[in-house]
Formats: sequence, structure tokens, C-alpha cells
Amino acid sequence: MKVPKILFLQGGWEGHKPEQIIHKFNAALLEQGCQTQTITSLERLADMDWLKTFDVISPCWTMGSLSPEESEGLRGAVHHGVGLGGVHGGMGDAFRGNLDYEWMVGGHFVGHPHVGDYTVRVTQSADVIMQGVSTEFAYHSEQYYMLMDPGVRVLAKADYTFEGHTCVMPVVWTKHWGTGRVFYSALGHDPAEFDSYPQVFQMSLNGILWAGNAL
Repeated sequence: MKVPKILFLQGGWEGHKPEQIIHKFNAALLEQGCQTQTITSLERLADMDWLKTFDVISPCWTMGSLSPEESEGLRGAVHHGVGLGGVHGGMGDAFRGNLDYEWMVGGHFVGHPHVGDYTVRVTQSADVIMQGVSTEFAYHSEQYYMLMDPGVRVLAKADYTFEGHTCVMPVVWTKHWGTGRVFYSALGHDPAEFDSYPQVFQMSLNGILWAGNAL
């Protein structure tokens, strides 16, 4: 297995505890022999050549905004083969209103009218990212309502009921942006959830490694 070099983006809204989330992921990936670096400023995203020295970029930056140069650098690096992988609002609610970023991710948070219990159903149990994940499991957290790219490959989904209507909402997916692999999971509002649901934490690690062509 390839050992990737991972860049974490840590910042944005503090309600998602980005420092704690990154610390948990960073520690687990270092234990697997990965090389990691964490930045707390977005300015370096404008340097596409520097970004291309990494195998995968993992953002944990809820809300915030990118300058045109930072946006172009990040999207260009992924388009040229750098992976992108992350969870919950740190990736799926980053840089609101940046349509190119949202297209690259494959979906974007618009609300969580339901907070509580729901059931996640795995749709691609044979996928390497989903190894060891139950085909169906209960989860308790914010349930994200997302605006979606219909071209993503859905790995897990859930029913979403709101205002008397029920729809199927993707929860975990992959896609490609140019030659770059993209992984996203809507799970993981609070770092404590990864202790309560260890298979979700392992799945998220798998997704980041997959995005870096290490799985």
C-alpha cells in the first residue's frame, strides 16, 4: 500500500471543533506511517505547485471563503491528480457560495432540519472504503440535507423526512475531478462521534487514503 502525504486544512467555524477533528485523524494516519502537514491559513492554496507535492488534501474548514487565486490553486491541484477527502461540514460546508468548489466536492450542505436518530444504509459494501462497515447501522447526529451532483458514486445513503416528504439522501460518496479522486462523508459533526461509531471513523480514514491512491 502506498503511504500518502496528506495536507490538512484546519480552520473556519469553531463549532465543528476543527482542531480536535484534525488531531484525531492526524494521529491515526501517523500511526499508519503517513506523512502529514497541517496549515491554519488558506493563503498557501494559491500555490498549486506546492499543493501538487501532496497526495491528498483533507479540509476541515466549515464556512470561510477562498480568494480567486486560492480557489484556482485548490481546484487545479485536485484536477491534476491530488486527492480530496473529508467529512461533515469541514468539507461539505466549506467556502459557501463557491460553486466551483461545491461542484468539485459533489454536494453541499444546505441545512440539518433533523438532529437525532436515523439509519445509514451502505449501497456499495464491496467497495474498499466500506470494508468492515455494517450494511445498515443506526446513527445519532445532525442529518445533513445536501444539494447534490447526480454524477457522484454513492457508497451510503439514508432516508430524509422533512415537512411530510421523504427522499433518499446520499451520505457517503466518491467522484473524480479531473484525475483527482474525491471522497466525502456527511457523518462526523463532533469528534466524540468517531469514538461512538468506530466503523465510521475507519471508513473516513479509508476514504482519505483512497483519495490519495493508497487503497
